[in-house]
Amino acid sequence: MPISPSSSAQAAREVVARRLRDLRREAGLTVTELAGRCGWHHAKTSRIENALTAPSTKDIRAWASACGFADQQDDLVAQSLHAESMYTEWRHRVRSGLKQLQDSSVQFFRETRLFRVYSSSLVPGLLQTEGYAAGVLGISARFRDLPVDDSKQAARARVTRSGVVHEQGHQFVLVVEESALYYRVADEDSMAAQLGYLLAAGALPQVSLGVIPSATRDRTQWPRETFHVYDDKLVSVELVSAQVRVTQPTEIELYLKAFEELRGMAVYGAEARGLILRAIEALR
Repeated sequence: MPISPSSSAQAAREVVARRLRDLRREAGLTVTELAGRCGWHHAKTSRIENALTAPSTKDIRAWASACGFADQQDDLVAQSLHAESMYTEWRHRVRSGLKQLQDSSVQFFRETRLFRVYSSSLVPGLLQTEGYAAGVLGISARFRDLPVDDSKQAARARVTRSGVVHEQGHQFVLVVEESALYYRVADEDSMAAQLGYLLAAGALPQVSLGVIPSATRDRTQWPRETFHVYDDKLVSVELVSAQVRVTQPTEIELYLKAFEELRGMAVYGAEARGLILRAIEALR
């Protein structure tokens, strides 16, 4: 796992590194002695202990056994896998296809009560139509050189997953930059259908849809990377190369602060509909 821009992910990795270092010290082994027992160079031991290299499951089991703590292997492996899950490169996440990626979060969506989404570049996935989603996912498949382009199937799965918007017990607060309404990520008919759906979805009682006008003066926040806040427990941030999962309370608070400032710059109701209708007119 590369060094993550999220302190949550790096902090989780450092916890595992400290536990492994403590096992070595408790066993009375030097860095070189442990490396000799595990059959690798002593520099690898140092990199793992300093959280510069993520240990594999095999590494952790060898380490714990060498220190005489084989009974702690499973717990350490689970903790390490959790740390790695906080920073996941897209090339690993899409290995089984784009459709599988959509299907993997269905249950999580159903368990989430409050969704807060900020998007600077796209219509939020929760409100995407099938044609628009197919355009977005098709671009992703081509960019990542996927051996099999299942973007159309993934688009259908995304729309099915987004059915949670119409289920009781959920609330959705969505904020998009006005510029996101103009990016032609799909053909003209699909773009028109998508923008038309936004008009309808924005009127749902459980949905608060805000649009930040491009001409907003005195911005308190510049356009940020797309991020999703699930209840108050998890923030998912989408980077070009990876997805970052933030769970550290202080980081979540910072994202919530940014979200509230971005939400405060948005317009709603008739004003938001006016901006969407202007984007529809621009398609002609």
